Amino acid sequence: MGSLRNWIYFSLFPFAFYLWTGLAGYGWVMAQPYPAKAVRVVIPFPVGGNTDVYARPISQKMAELYGQQMVIDNRPGAGGSIGVELAAKAPPDGYTLLWGTTSSHGVGPNVYKKLPYDPVKDFEPVILTVQAQSIVTVHPSVPVKSIKELVALARSKPGALSYGSSGNGTMSHLAGELFKYLTKTDLVHVPYKGSTPALVDLISGQVQVMFGGLGSSLSQVKAGRLRPLAVTGPERFQGLGDLPTVAEAGVPGYAVTTWLAIFAPAKTPRDIVVKLNADVNKILQSPDILRLMADQGASPGGGTPERLGQHVQSEIARWGKVVRAANISAN
Repeated sequence: MGSLRNWIYFSLFPFAFYLWTGLAGYGWVMAQPYPAKAVRVVIPFPVGGNTDVYARPISQKMAELYGQQMVIDNRPGAGGSIGVELAAKAPPDGYTLLWGTTSSHGVGPNVYKKLPYDPVKDFEPVILTVQAQSIVTVHPSVPVKSIKELVALARSKPGALSYGSSGNGTMSHLAGELFKYLTKTDLVHVPYKGSTPALVDLISGQVQVMFGGLGSSLSQVKAGRLRPLAVTGPERFQGLGDLPTVAEAGVPGYAVTTWLAIFAPAKTPRDIVVKLNADVNKILQSPDILRLMADQGASPGGGTPERLGQHVQSEIARWGKVVRAANISAN
């Protein structure tokens, strides 16, 4: 009897082994828990930009939680469109995520006549991560110390002052154009491939003004390389003392805030989206992430994927009204 069992075992084992490995090749074995390998995180702006300030530490927290690498892939250019299109066309398997922004999913669809992606149809909303405001800064050589003085100088010398942005159709572009519209001034727009090169040229004096993210500008302000004039949001930032908002400083109705969010390619499995959402919600409440945001004048997002989806729809409608009223376009 024992010899019969041995014969059966040794006869069938090779067949079972080859059957198992064959099925494995087609993915017909029990799936490993997500994520089972490294995840690519696409940031559609340069290294060191405002999005990086938040995306990198949060991605690091995700890597620690999952025991898998979160590989940051900065893909700047065309106001973020290059990176966003790359993510939109990636396989919908959860192994490519996008850090989208107000620029890519709110402003861009209104200022570009044709985008290589659809901000709604091409993505699964995962989670709203950060809500923040920007700051108006000037090069120290510019002889102004307030928004009123900037407006007066710009009116006295139309076209003499230029402002840098992180690209056509980005939030920093819209912030500058809205300022021009409300103050009846003529500032020359100079687009860059992200906030980092724009900041570099602002610090060197190649451009004179910038409506940049607090996250990337704050260290330069504190180092004395840039002079702050006002913050763009509806409230002051405690980290800059008595610095006023643009509206308080003499431009009624001016308010510009930004947000960041994680998206996945359309048709990414629902269970993966739900898992990512739950995990990042917890990460956003960790003490060091909350401290980072507070230091940068930002606040955590959170909520459900549906909340982000509704937010994107409302932002497209909201900024569409502003773009049409100010006749803003991506030149």
